[in-house]
Amino acid sequence: MARASISSTSSRFRASSAAVVPGSAKMAAIGRLSQKLLKSAALTQTRQLSAAAAHGEQAAKTWKILSFVVALPGVAVCMLNMYLRSQQHQHEQPEFIPYSHLRIRSKRFPWGDGSKTLFHNPHVNALPDGYEQHDH
Repeated sequence: MARASISSTSSRFRASSAAVVPGSAKMAAIGRLSQKLLKSAALTQTRQLSAAAAHGEQAAKTWKILSFVVALPGVAVCMLNMYLRSQQHQHEQPEFIPYSHLRIRSKRFPWGDGSKTLFHNPHVNALPDGYEQHDH
């Protein structure tokens, strides 16, 4: 009885391993097919890229011309516009309103006189008690 179960187990193992071989052969065939397809796709892409190299040179020339003819003059016009606007603008300080939630100083700054921030601009930044007085 024990011998019969061993032989039936070994025959099941042989049958299952025989079933795996055709499946692995199919997988190997699929692997070979996919490698061939990838190689042909890569070859086609290489051919397309080499054909597009001449087009790339023309595109580079086009963008170089556009940069010098359109972009640089556009930047120059924008700079001129901002310069002219800054010349027309009156540089007056807005009225100081001492809001309680702004410019809170719980301790002094460790530089200068202790009331000005590190990047203090007297024309723009107000102190807790108002703007600094300057004669212009």
